[in-house]
Amino acid sequence: MPDITVRIISEHGEEFVPAYQTEGSAGMDIRAGETGGIEAGAFKLVKTGLRMAIPAGYEAQIRPRSGLALKQGVTVLNSPGTIDSDYRGEVGIILINHSKNTFRYEKGDRIAQAVFAKVTRVSIQSADTLDDTERSSGGFGHSGVR
Repeated sequence: MPDITVRIISEHGEEFVPAYQTEGSAGMDIRAGETGGIEAGAFKLVKTGLRMAIPAGYEAQIRPRSGLALKQGVTVLNSPGTIDSDYRGEVGIILINHSKNTFRYEKGDRIAQAVFAKVTRVSIQSADTLDDTERSSGGFGHSGVR
């Protein structure tokens, strides 16, 4: 039984409505709503023809498709991208082509996936000091590689 219901309008018909490909899939595939190409090293906003009504307290996280990344060198530039619950415009996917060849896509190709997730809202409290930890301010690479 689904945890939430997301209402979706697809200007390209039912076959463009996101869907899980297997019983165990975490993400629903998103299809390109247009045909086009992305030159090597370039990025582009790809239209989907989808609009969503995501329930308050949730977001859609737009993530790459692993096969597209491995086989074509194409991924979601702002991964994960977020679609907020109050956004009602067309969903666009920002793809980047890391390969050395132009990436061509056809209307209907699966180009990304959406994972719906609960959002935790927090309150921010200004402070003059923070609790110390073992890590403290150790940043990038502080624990080594082995």
